[in-house]
Amino acid sequence: MCTALTYKTEDFYFGRNLDYEFGYGQKVLVVPRNYPIAFHHMEDQLKHYALIGMGIIADGFPHYFDAMNEKGLAMAGLNFVGNAIYHPVDSTKKNIAQFEFMNYVLCTCANIEEVKALLKDTNIDDEVFSPQFPTAQLHWMIADHDGCIVVESCKDGLHVHDNPTGVLTNNPPFETQMFMLNNYMHLTNQQPENTFSKELDLQAYSRGFGGMGLPGDLSSASRFAKCAYTKLNSVKATNEAESVSQFFHIIHSVEQQKGCCEVKEEEYEYTLYSSCMNTNKGIYYYTTYNNSTINAVDMHRCALDGNEIQIFELHDVEEIQYQN
Repeated sequence: MCTALTYKTEDFYFGRNLDYEFGYGQKVLVVPRNYPIAFHHMEDQLKHYALIGMGIIADGFPHYFDAMNEKGLAMAGLNFVGNAIYHPVDSTKKNIAQFEFMNYVLCTCANIEEVKALLKDTNIDDEVFSPQFPTAQLHWMIADHDGCIVVESCKDGLHVHDNPTGVLTNNPPFETQMFMLNNYMHLTNQQPENTFSKELDLQAYSRGFGGMGLPGDLSSASRFAKCAYTKLNSVKATNEAESVSQFFHIIHSVEQQKGCCEVKEEEYEYTLYSSCMNTNKGIYYYTTYNNSTINAVDMHRCALDGNEIQIFELHDVEEIQYQN
């Protein structure tokens, strides 16, 4: 399961937790403008926007889990098991396979308005990359400095939702997640007054009483509510270091620890990595489960006019700074 997040200060930030019981050998990948990317039913992209994000390469094809392009458009795919339905190729629409979707959007669209226009006649089709890579059931959050949407391909077609929270988790579908926030409309970052009864002298015996009822379990619906509340009530930072730090504090508020979510005997889902992209500056920050130090890759320090993917291995060993 996963959580995606947007955050805006002077710059715009986008990132996610990727939660699963095992990794895929993921690395930070920089795809330059002249690296050819082929598509089954759309025109191959021989020249396109440069991309940076977390993913893997299979048969020369970059499979991103989350990424941004040089124009500041960012995107993440999150598990949507049981609700994601992809459809056969439709000759009346632009057909993009599920595994091609993120690459196609980020290669060809500069902003969220261009994405919305693209999606008006798009069909996310059910073609499989290879027998070794079965089709993942996903929905996507896509955002830039001016807007955020959720894209869900369901049994009744493609749905595009504006996302005022800038948060996405997994199931249920996004509209239901938004409706369920009504259950928490009483929460406040201030100390509440006693409305239980005028006849009783009830008093808060601890700080933080205004958040009483905020869920803290690891289910996707609870993570959605907690992350949205944390983000929307967090203090805005004033510089890059503070902004990145605050982003990771927010996204880490819903991270998963090994042992708390067993998926099979002695196998546990946990947060493999957390990412934070400064979409204005083109910097990809990340932490891993084994290394809480914030690491960074700047796409603009790479050869963006080249034709070879640049690969950055993850720093996945805890770096402890001794002071004596």
